[in-house]
Amino acid sequence: MSDVRIFLRPLGSPLPLGFLGLAGATFVLAGAQLGWVGPGESGVVGLVLVAFAVPMQGLASVLGFLGRDVVAGTGMGLLAATWLTVGLAKLGSVPGTTSDAVGLLLFVSAAGLLVVVVSAGFGKLLASAVLATAACRFVATGLYEMTSADGWETVAGILGLLLAAVAVWAALAFVSEDSLGRGLVPTLRGRPGRAATDGTMADEVSGVQHEAGVRRML
Repeated sequence: MSDVRIFLRPLGSPLPLGFLGLAGATFVLAGAQLGWVGPGESGVVGLVLVAFAVPMQGLASVLGFLGRDVVAGTGMGLLAATWLTVGLAKLGSVPGTTSDAVGLLLFVSAAGLLVVVVSAGFGKLLASAVLATAACRFVATGLYEMTSADGWETVAGILGLLLAAVAVWAALAFVSEDSLGRGLVPTLRGRPGRAATDGTMADEVSGVQHEAGVRRML
């Protein structure tokens, strides 16, 4: 049997880019839900979601898969698709109206994010906390879309502000970890996560022959 060589391409972590895109989207939407942005600017809010968050998180998703991190790739891809849908819905609807269809989609997106969180285990607890908070935010927003209740809109807005803060905190943690070699704030990596940053090269390529881009079948 001839020797087989597998080439791995070094990539910067896409998580800070995705988290900052998430922070921008959820902060602007929270501003609309809390009355900081007038109903007449609903279309502008939708444009912000589509033009700002979607490209950043879409790119983060692609780089996540290229970096062999299916959890990051899936989570960022799900967030990008959700913001794209919400943004386009706001662009195409009458300001101040809600949508049952968008509410149902937000419930599905929240469930998908929880799937990613459970799959991540204890590898990156801070990243999991961001996605779990995003899931709670989507559930509250979905309930508002389904019921048009002002109380749920307020709850969704408050959770949106909390999510923005957690996402910026996580972006600072991961970008400083990559650029400075240490996190300015804790990344809360569990044992698998610490092995990824502190382990040997042999640890990193162990089992690579079984990964999706190498094995014969997905």
